[in-house]
Amino acid sequence: MRRLAILSLTTALTLAASTASASTILFATLTHDQETPPGGTTPPTTSTGAPRPLAYGTAIFELNDAQTELSMIATIYDIDVTGSQTTDTFDDLVAAHIHVGAPPGVNAPVRWGFFGAPDNDINPDNLLVVPFATGVGGVFTGIWNQPEGNGGTTLTTNLPDILAGLSYLNFHTVQFPGGEIRGQITAPEPATLALLGLAGLAMARRIRRER
Repeated sequence: MRRLAILSLTTALTLAASTASASTILFATLTHDQETPPGGTTPPTTSTGAPRPLAYGTAIFELNDAQTELSMIATIYDIDVTGSQTTDTFDDLVAAHIHVGAPPGVNAPVRWGFFGAPDNDINPDNLLVVPFATGVGGVFTGIWNQPEGNGGTTLTTNLPDILAGLSYLNFHTVQFPGGEIRGQITAPEPATLALLGLAGLAMARRIRRER
């Protein structure tokens, strides 16, 4: 069952914990210009044609040492994650997925949907959506479990391409059904990893333990 909760991002990011494992850390920076045309060349507007803020986001992933779970925490800004954060509909989120099998600038099939359709987060359903208490956007926490995958695939069958940098995270809106913001999933630079810490992943672990 999907759950919406009001929780400040500050609170979420203070749930840090140590990580003593051989896990693999991956990262994505989501922007509008990474979308393939027409998404990357069409500016975001409201339904009346007025300009609206350029959406963006970040995501951090942890693949456990057994390679059976890919934990994710993604934070997106200026996309309406509830349908009521703004009065216009064009920025409403309709779907979010991980696509696997293509380098930057090339489209790939959905291999794990976690919001909207297709929904592959079902074994079990781990998604937690945390809308911002103020502002537009929210935090998405989920786990791609080994048996899950779109098109008859699993986490295991997708891992070679994911670890090779051939996957991306995509958030789709009413205005941009093909994707409004996209980010290639890659290993982060050491400085980026140090800046982020592992607070978001600690949140994912805490949620997993409580379910």
